[in-house]
Amino acid sequence: MSAPIQEEQELPSNYTGPKGVITDWRRFKLDSVDQTVPQKKKELLRQMSTPREDDKDRANRKMSVQEYELLQEEDEHSLKRYRKQCMQEMHERLSFGPQFETVQELESGEAFLEVIEKENQRTLVVVHVYQQGITECEQMNSCLDCLVVEYPNVKFCRIDAVATGAAERFSSDVLPALLVYKAGELLGNFVAVTKHFAEEFFATDVEAFLNEYGLLPEKEFKACVESQEAEQVE
Repeated sequence: MSAPIQEEQELPSNYTGPKGVITDWRRFKLDSVDQTVPQKKKELLRQMSTPREDDKDRANRKMSVQEYELLQEEDEHSLKRYRKQCMQEMHERLSFGPQFETVQELESGEAFLEVIEKENQRTLVVVHVYQQGITECEQMNSCLDCLVVEYPNVKFCRIDAVATGAAERFSSDVLPALLVYKAGELLGNFVAVTKHFAEEFFATDVEAFLNEYGLLPEKEFKACVESQEAEQVE
């Protein structure tokens, strides 16, 4: 005698199949629905987002025309937020490590040592040692401001040579200097790094230079996000 058929349970939020994606999207829309939405529309969203226990075929049923039109009319912003949330969850599951949005200014030698020794073991740390009033240092700062957007998994920092407590080691003729670390280990020590560039250089030049030494990670993850956003714009 065959075992009794179990009723289909509500799909967990981390379900990765097609049904899970649809369920997560419906729940997301319910949570983010604006208070100005008419009550009838809210009720429809609620029904779409919360399967009834007494409806065995709820998860397998085809989407109604009304539901389809409702999903189609949702604004771009909400869909982008949903995609961003999904990508962030994927990022955490795949353990890419922490992400950074800006270049961190290090105020002292102690802060410099701390960022090298205590940062996540998977995180690449790029430190720019600069000096006020040097044109090349100012250009390098601008380049790093661009690269931190392209490489959010890399921790870009900068520190004034005087603040390091070892200004005698960082005279103006060796600046700007780029120091690259990972797991507390020095991977690259590039003094007077702009001698490798033209008089006017850009973030792409710095990126290419670091890539020559195999120091920067791939940008595949970010490219995936940008590709999805491009599709949504179209």
